[in-house]
Amino acid sequence: MKIEKRARQFLPENLAITDFKVIEPFFQDLLARKIETLKDFDQWLLDRSELDAILEEDLAWRYIRMSINTQDEILRAAYNDFVTKIQPELAPLEDQLNQKLVSLPFLEARQDSAHQIYFRAVRSALNLFREENISIEAALNEEAQQYGAISAAQTIEHEGKELTMQQAALLLKEQDETLRKTIFEKIANRRRQDTDKLQDLFSSLVQKRQQLAVNAGFNNYRDYKFVEMGRFDYTKEDCFAFHEAIKTHIVPLVKQIQQVKLEQLGKAQFKPWDLEVDPQGKAALKPFTNGQQMLEGTIKMFSKIDPYFGACLKTMDELGHLDLDSKTGKAPGGYNYPLYEIGVPFIFMNAVGAQRDLETMVHEGGHAIHSFLSRELSLTAFKNLPSEVAELASMSMELLSMPQWSEFYPNELEHKRAMREQLEGTLKVLPWIAQIDAFQHWVYENPNHSIEQRNEHWLYLAQEFGTGLTDWTSFEDQVANAWQKQLHLFEVPFYYIEYGIAQLGALGVWKNSLEDYPKAIDAYKNALSLGYTKSLPEIYQTAGVPFDFSSERLQELANLIQAELKKLQ
Repeated sequence: MKIEKRARQFLPENLAITDFKVIEPFFQDLLARKIETLKDFDQWLLDRSELDAILEEDLAWRYIRMSINTQDEILRAAYNDFVTKIQPELAPLEDQLNQKLVSLPFLEARQDSAHQIYFRAVRSALNLFREENISIEAALNEEAQQYGAISAAQTIEHEGKELTMQQAALLLKEQDETLRKTIFEKIANRRRQDTDKLQDLFSSLVQKRQQLAVNAGFNNYRDYKFVEMGRFDYTKEDCFAFHEAIKTHIVPLVKQIQQVKLEQLGKAQFKPWDLEVDPQGKAALKPFTNGQQMLEGTIKMFSKIDPYFGACLKTMDELGHLDLDSKTGKAPGGYNYPLYEIGVPFIFMNAVGAQRDLETMVHEGGHAIHSFLSRELSLTAFKNLPSEVAELASMSMELLSMPQWSEFYPNELEHKRAMREQLEGTLKVLPWIAQIDAFQHWVYENPNHSIEQRNEHWLYLAQEFGTGLTDWTSFEDQVANAWQKQLHLFEVPFYYIEYGIAQLGALGVWKNSLEDYPKAIDAYKNALSLGYTKSLPEIYQTAGVPFDFSSERLQELANLIQAELKKLQ
């Protein structure tokens, strides 16, 4: 695939953003420019879009490089300089641009849904903007990245080797229970060293976020964030109903699956180190040995689904837009970071050779394909996706790719086992999604809570959404502090319910693929090509599924998973 970065029309090609002064003249140009015709208006939008794309891509690269090596002080300083020195200077100018935009008489001339969705977001940003919040936002951006540095420094020693948490977790799948117990204890002891630090960090973030909300005229950060995230198509009450539906329809199914595994293990209760082991005594699935092998297999797999999909990953590899292997000093987790100017995203991962890594690769690959399919849209705003749409792309790819996992599992029994683990994992993650979301609602509805109250409420939610089948004696603190493993709580607050909403959409896409695979792939591509130029319900409809996370829909899709799991036994 030949990728050419669109030539800049407004900013110099080799502009280096070393400080605010470098970029300020382009904001002043946009603010001063006279807009007398519709053609002027459209060009103004294009020039602002170019400026947005360049700034976002510059910040993206600073974040990517820092997360690859959190121990490099120069890389951390580069990121911090942007969020503490450049962004605060840009914020009032962006607000002035928004004011100018909504005052122009040409908005009504652009009645298409793409522009109207963009203008709606601009009006929302105007309503939220407060000068006094600029410094708070800067402090939050700098503080939130401490989570990655703390987590990246967490390693254990085993048999003379230093292991990252991801590498250590792989050993929890081993059949040797003594080994699993040893590794779990080492992981728990290492996490305990940072428990207080993460508690204090989170408390600080909560207080700053609450102040943001109060300054903007909201009672709490939850209500502020719903507006900021553009949640125009559902409410907090819909989230609460989703939590209840998960308890009703999914938790009992997860408990059934876990009960069978418990019986196979021959135990009355799981121990914490039993939760990842195969109960039938099989070795853990190991689809690949390193990130390069994983990439090559995924390219072949994606090419079978659609040649365009494979070409996307090849292009990313050629451009060096991949960092896949786990290593010391690397931030935890995985992400696909859109790069709006070049239109070729970056995938960051911590692969250690586990089946979970394959699932992550296809998940992030789905995000990446989304970036490619929407890269030709004219405005950066059209490519800036709401999470409910972004996660539809990634979670659908997890399920759509399952038939092609034979690329990694030529043995049919192992292939079936991998698909069974994926579907069981789909069920198991839904209660966790609901629990994290419910936790966030409580945290920000009660911003002055103590650490003890926070832990108590988390434990209450753990009972509500858990199976009660695990004996946590001597490790009760690991349950109480389990939320600390969730990056989203620290770095991207309230971004989590989207996984649940999108999971139901993805199951619908997968259901369609079981009936007509080529048709489902075409609908998937058409939906992703829209970017954010249509409403959420319209994008989901284009993908061939309803925008519906009601109790009834949840039950229908849970029944589908149960039926498919029986076929894989």
